[in-house]
Amino acid sequence: MRKAILSIAILGVLFSANVSAQTETSGREKVYRATHTKVTELKHTKLKVNFDYQKEQMNGEEWLTASPYFYPSNELTLDAKGMLIHEVALDNNGKKSPLKYDYKNDVLKINLDKTYTRNQDYTVYIKYTSRPNEVKQEGSAAINDAKGLYFINAQGKDADKPTQIWTQGETESSSAWFPTIDKPNQKTTQEIFMTVPDKYVTLSNGILKESKKESNDLRTDHWVMDKRHSTYLFFMGVGDYAVVKDKWKNIPVDYYIEKAYEPYAKQIYGNTPEMIDFFSKKLGYDYPWAKYAQISGRDYVSGAMENTTATLHGSDILQKPGQLIDENKWEDTIAHELFHHWFGDLVTAESWSNLTVNESFANYSEYLWNEYKYGKDQADYHQMEDVNHYIHNPSDFKKDLVRFDYNSREDVFDLVTYQKGGGILHMLRNYLGDDAFFAGITDYLKTNEFKNAEAHQLRLSFEKVSGKDLNWFFNQWYFGSGNPKLNYTYAFEPVKKQVTVTLNQSQDLPFEFPLAIDVYDNGKPKRYNVWVNATAKNTFTFDVSKNPDLVNINADGILLADVTESKTPEQNLLQFANSKEFKSKYIALNAIKDQVGKNPAATKLLAAAIKDPFFRIRIKALELMDLSNSEQMKALGSDVEKLASNDPKTLVQGAAIAALAKTKDKKYAPIFEKGVNAVSNSVKVNSLAAIIAVDPSKVNGLADKINLEGASEEMLAQLLPVVVKNKVTSQMSNIASIAAFYPFVKFQDPELGKVAEEGYNWIMSSDNLKATESITKILDQAKGQMGDNPQVKMMITQMLKDGLNKKMELLKQNPQKASSINPQIDAINKAIENFK
Repeated sequence: MRKAILSIAILGVLFSANVSAQTETSGREKVYRATHTKVTELKHTKLKVNFDYQKEQMNGEEWLTASPYFYPSNELTLDAKGMLIHEVALDNNGKKSPLKYDYKNDVLKINLDKTYTRNQDYTVYIKYTSRPNEVKQEGSAAINDAKGLYFINAQGKDADKPTQIWTQGETESSSAWFPTIDKPNQKTTQEIFMTVPDKYVTLSNGILKESKKESNDLRTDHWVMDKRHSTYLFFMGVGDYAVVKDKWKNIPVDYYIEKAYEPYAKQIYGNTPEMIDFFSKKLGYDYPWAKYAQISGRDYVSGAMENTTATLHGSDILQKPGQLIDENKWEDTIAHELFHHWFGDLVTAESWSNLTVNESFANYSEYLWNEYKYGKDQADYHQMEDVNHYIHNPSDFKKDLVRFDYNSREDVFDLVTYQKGGGILHMLRNYLGDDAFFAGITDYLKTNEFKNAEAHQLRLSFEKVSGKDLNWFFNQWYFGSGNPKLNYTYAFEPVKKQVTVTLNQSQDLPFEFPLAIDVYDNGKPKRYNVWVNATAKNTFTFDVSKNPDLVNINADGILLADVTESKTPEQNLLQFANSKEFKSKYIALNAIKDQVGKNPAATKLLAAAIKDPFFRIRIKALELMDLSNSEQMKALGSDVEKLASNDPKTLVQGAAIAALAKTKDKKYAPIFEKGVNAVSNSVKVNSLAAIIAVDPSKVNGLADKINLEGASEEMLAQLLPVVVKNKVTSQMSNIASIAAFYPFVKFQDPELGKVAEEGYNWIMSSDNLKATESITKILDQAKGQMGDNPQVKMMITQMLKDGLNKKMELLKQNPQKASSINPQIDAINKAIENFK
């Protein structure tokens, strides 16, 4: 699963407000979460289902073949959430014999006809009704709802939303749409007969074996999955999709896409066959399933989900040329979910405590794909951003990577399991070397294929291949918490011509690790690879000709650590100019942000950075500079103007236009006016903002060119004032992601927060269902990520009550619009209830 992550800037405020109040177990005593005991072994699951769109229910029949796992048993216990159970029987070659059963508290206990022994199969028939809206379990920060089966616009009342059905099984929600043993260490083959309106297409796991027309414009599709996989990976999707065909070798690769986006399907998904080929070769294990399909779902409850052979993405994957020409923002997620088909679907974590053996690898696949397709700098940038999310979230410091003491199983879907886990794998790869690392992965996959595994089995595979004992690594990084917190000093001994570097670890429990140190002698770095012992202080001595110009620790950026250091602008310039690794260059560039406009070395660094081959470096330099400063304008202006017009990356062009806009110089107007008509969202949005900054009188004439659908957080922040002050109604729903958090935005940026508040009040005073639902939906998604801080909940509740009062006043003044306004009032009331 790829989590949906809300604005990092906004969540930063929420987290910082919440650290003191939120603990891992919220004050409860920690409980050891043992792996689920296997009493029963599932063998095959056969389902026949049809859907009641009006009631938002599913009628189901199930034939479940199973046997006792080891010990004899005369009972079968299944998870079945919120259902009506109509019939339970033993099926013996089609002959049904009723069985006694007890169904309460979402558990179905069935008394079998006799005591069965190990490997003695039986088949139980169950007729039932799935009622997802009766399911009591709640969502979380990672997966914001948990009713398993979702009817989207089922009655077709929303003209702007398609009618869809999709399922979401992780963590334990498959049992909301079919009775099963809803634990990750249960695997079974499956087949599903889905009867749907003939106008819709269906998708499920495995291969479509047969499609049969029925009466009343219905059709039954028979999907078959002949390889075992975990029950949380079962999937059904139904809707009015176009199916765009692709393939890898002889394996079908299909893209189920809303028809409005069909022309862009290959731009969005088209790298998938190349990804399958790359991962198959890199892992030494060919893609193990009969097909690969991807589909998107409206109102999805997370980011994306790796249902075996049928990945479900949130609708944010749907992008148009203006977004795609800048970057396919969902490509990392496409790689992530595909990689799960080895790590998660082929070999599955035996328990949620070991989730990281699924998710850390899927996270690291994003690095591998970027490294292969776009180069090491892009991979390093992506991972740096990921790891920084973990490093800068102090509440995660005390969480083990593999943890058996969580409060809720969904607690483990966090920055530790994903982002920190990916960073740990990168360290392990560099410690073992590529050959041993990938050979260890191959051994792990082949040893545990179609079964479950835990972190120790991963360790054993790496040890088997490399011959190295890795307990030291796994004990501190997998079964421990935190990371090194480093600071350092160095002193030159002129007689011996040596420099002594003293490295300090300030966290409670010291780590041991390899470390790259660059010592700059006469302006040039020499790399030393040292071993840091698990002590608070380590010292290292190196030969030098004079007092070093600079010492740079973690120079290769491999170690996952929080490093405190202080360097002069001149040293940062030296580090930038001489570093081969992206992270050292980026750190040096970012370190001068407070010196820009104050120190000539900072300007020189910016001048070098905007000519760097890697576009992320160029963008960062453009964001740091201020061309209203005459010194910077003289040194950088002409180069920035060239980037604004000619850089091969549209994101750089957009950043350069934003940098030129700070000058408020009308001589750049031709660049801005040309950019308004660009395909690129980045170029267009920044050009609009630039024209308005230079000549505010032109804003009314440009309002119809503003389109913030799918815009980045930065673009939204730039054009929010324009949209709000000029009441650009067409963009009202697109500003919800900032407006919904205006009380928190004010803490970080009072000016932006004031405009966001105006935007919120504008939405709440208007008859706009889409914009209002956008507000309530994003707040609902954020609820799980806010913890239990009463102050945060109180602020949001009060904000919603203020909005509700505005809607009530609007209704009072416009009673003829009750049919439109009342659903908005209902949505706000529901949101208020959610925050009680």
